[in-house]
Amino acid sequence: MFRALRGRNYRLWAFADLISVTGSWMQLIGLNWVVLERTGSATSVGLSVLLGALPSVLLGPWAGSLADRLPVRRVILVCQVLHAVLAALLALVVWRHAPMALVFALTCASGLVSVFDVPALGRFGGQVVAREDLGNAVALGSVLSSTGRILGMSGAAVLAAALGSPALFLVNSVSFLAVVAAVLAVRRDELHPLGRGPADRAGVAAGLRYVLGSGRLLVLFALGFALSGLGRNYQVTMAAMSPDATAYGLLSTVFAVGTVLGGLAAAARRTLTVRLLLVVACGTSLLQAVAGIVPGALGFALVLLPIAAGAVVIDTTMSTRVQLDTAEAMRGRLLAVNSSVGAAAGAVGAPLLGWLCERVGAPETLVLAGTVTLLVSLAAASVLIAPPERRTALAHRVLRRLPRHPSPPPGYPGHPAGHPPGPVRPGRAPRKRAHVRV
Repeated sequence: MFRALRGRNYRLWAFADLISVTGSWMQLIGLNWVVLERTGSATSVGLSVLLGALPSVLLGPWAGSLADRLPVRRVILVCQVLHAVLAALLALVVWRHAPMALVFALTCASGLVSVFDVPALGRFGGQVVAREDLGNAVALGSVLSSTGRILGMSGAAVLAAALGSPALFLVNSVSFLAVVAAVLAVRRDELHPLGRGPADRAGVAAGLRYVLGSGRLLVLFALGFALSGLGRNYQVTMAAMSPDATAYGLLSTVFAVGTVLGGLAAAARRTLTVRLLLVVACGTSLLQAVAGIVPGALGFALVLLPIAAGAVVIDTTMSTRVQLDTAEAMRGRLLAVNSSVGAAAGAVGAPLLGWLCERVGAPETLVLAGTVTLLVSLAAASVLIAPPERRTALAHRVLRRLPRHPSPPPGYPGHPAGHPPGPVRPGRAPRKRAHVRV
């Protein structure tokens, strides 16, 4: 279950990640509280979240292209230092009771830095472990993220009561130094370098052509968008299903515990396949519909636990397959696209779910959203579990109006999954392709 921890480099990386995630959750709790306290508006809190996520939606592929072209260690070091400075400035702004416009500006700036930080962190994380341990490392990262979330949320309540909200931002500022120290301390000779493509395949356009040329990736990203937008925005539905603040706190704790269990379950598996992703996606969608039917907050909490666990398994499997089933030279761009899809799904799904909860009721919204994600999951399964020849034919039918792009040059590391390296001549049987496990 913990085989990725055998490597010294990953142990350093994992410990730094836990510290950084804990600090980030402290800042998130502090930021939401400051905005709500000063404005008295939940809409302002939503605006703060939107400002932090908007750069990822707009600039994600470009940032991923830079992660594939530039030395990721330098990108990470620069971004972590900028994060530390911005968090310290946010502490000063909050302490001095500066106008809320400055708080929103710093939030947007932090989101802008994260756009470049996330794909670089993902690419570097793929170098500190061997390829066969990447799935385990991603799963353990989910466990660490959930643990940091629990520690950050509980620690924020204690620290804010004792020292005030600015202390939360200062702690987060210091936490970024742990990542800087880890990057500087890893042994370069024990890293697992990733392949790089030729110069004409290093831009944003090449990355987008790679995604558009892969029916498999398009289906995975579409599935991820639906699951994240309608099946994962439980900040909205948990609040709508809670009769009071105590119940909301209980549901939040249950959800956090479920994410830890899901991360451990994913880490225990030797391989994380697309078949597992589809099964869990269908199961969590069905449970979401059931969550709208069971009576009482306690019944909802019991169903919420496996849903939270399943959400982590889905995210972990999605990230693992995006990295392992595609060209190494494209990894930064694909991680950025995956992050942009998640950010866009949150930006669209959260307001939509909130509007539905107000219009038709929270239970009915859960049933409706669960039904939709179940249908999307079944549709994705009908495509992804089909033979490779059928997937390729479907991709060509869907993308037949897109402009053709030249085949990758000899030696280019990999072709888009589900897309042949060149056109098949009429009258000839297609060449046999290596079987891709799904």
